[in-house]
Parts: sequence; structure tokens; C-alpha cells
Amino acid sequence: MTASLPPLNALRAFEAVARLGSVKQAGVELNVTHGAISRQLKTLEEALGIALLEKEGRGVKLTDAGIHLRNAAGEAFERLRSTCAELQRQTAEAPFVLGCPGSLLARWFIPRLDRLNRDLPDLRLQLSASEGELDPRRAGLDATLWFAEPPWPADMRVFELATERIGPVLSPHHPRCAEWQGAPPAALLGEPLLHPASRPQAWPSWARQQNLDPARLRLGQSFEHLYFLLEAALAGLG
Repeated sequence: MTASLPPLNALRAFEAVARLGSVKQAGVELNVTHGAISRQLKTLEEALGIALLEKEGRGVKLTDAGIHLRNAAGEAFERLRSTCAELQRQTAEAPFVLGCPGSLLARWFIPRLDRLNRDLPDLRLQLSASEGELDPRRAGLDATLWFAEPPWPADMRVFELATERIGPVLSPHHPRCAEWQGAPPAALLGEPLLHPASRPQAWPSWARQQNLDPARLRLGQSFEHLYFLLEAALAGLG
């Protein structure tokens, strides 16, 4: 049969008194009153059924049982302090892991990385690239930078950086560039459109914003990553 532990707050108060040799100093360290420390000591003695301290002049001294408990409690709390300090040190030294779609990372984040390093020189940043829907709860991630729309997850803090603007881009090397400059959005209906497989909603969303029927769009070559799509557009392929 395993004996239950007495209240941990009472043990903590006793350990402080035993280590500092003073009820008053223990109260200062634990940020509680002298009376609160005395009540915790009484609770501990009642739980154990034995006296741990006795008066000596204007102070207190440990009984034999108190000395025995002081040694055990002191060792246990010191190990706890050491372990907590180590965990805090590891947390402070660990990099901040940011998940980001590979295309957004390559086209938007990396060109701004030097400025970020200058503004936050103490930030130890580790980038984790991925495509498609990033799960912000994925193990190992501290935060994610991604394209998303409300409603936001109720269990997460969301910082909206900017409103996304969706629109066609056309290289001057495209054979019909001159024809389409200044043309209305409907001019693209029926034309093969480059599109990212990771964001199939992009062109339909643009069409609805232009009061066009998304069903009339003609989707052409698909690319797994937005980065490859933009490179194809720059080459005049669509």
C-alpha cells in the first residue's frame, strides 16, 4: 500500500522554513504572510501526526523528525528546481519553428529574411516548408504562416498579417500580352489558365470577384507548387 503525500504547499512551506531557519524569511521567499506559513506547518504536522518544529527562544528549531523530513524534502525540492531550470534553459535555447508553404517561403518570406534577422537578432528561427494545408497543431511547430480564411480555430491565436489579393499575372513574353493589356476580365474566359494544384479555389474565387461564372473558366496546366506556376508564367507559358 502506498502512503499518500501530505499537501504539497505545506511541504513547500516546511522546506523553506527548514532551509532558511525562519518562518518570517520563508514567508518572504514564498510571498505569503507569516501566519500563512504557520498554518501550512500546522497542516503538515497534523497530516503526519508528528511534531516537526519546536519553539526555541524567539525562533524555532527542528525536531528529529523535522530533520529527517528536511533532508528528504530539501533533496526533492532541489532536484525539482534543477530540473525546472534545465527545462527553462532548453526552452530558451530551442529555435522557434515556423511552418510555411514552400512557395510562400521561396517567393515572399526568404526575400524578407535578412530584414527579419536585422530586426530580431536574438530570434533563433527554424523554417519548416510544406505544401497544401498546413496543420498548425502539427508536433514540432510553434507557429504557421499560411493562407487562410475565417472562421479561425477557436483554440489558436491568429494574427492577420495582410489581406490576400488574387489576380491574374501575365509575362510580357506571352504571345498575347499586348492584346490582353487593358482588356476586361471576361477576355480570359475560354483561355487555358495555369493553376496550382494546392489552391484549386484561386481562379474560381477571382472569377466570382469579377462577377464571372467560374464554370466558364478553362483550367490548363496544373502545377503542384505555386512557385513552379509562377516560373511557368514568367516563361510566357500561360
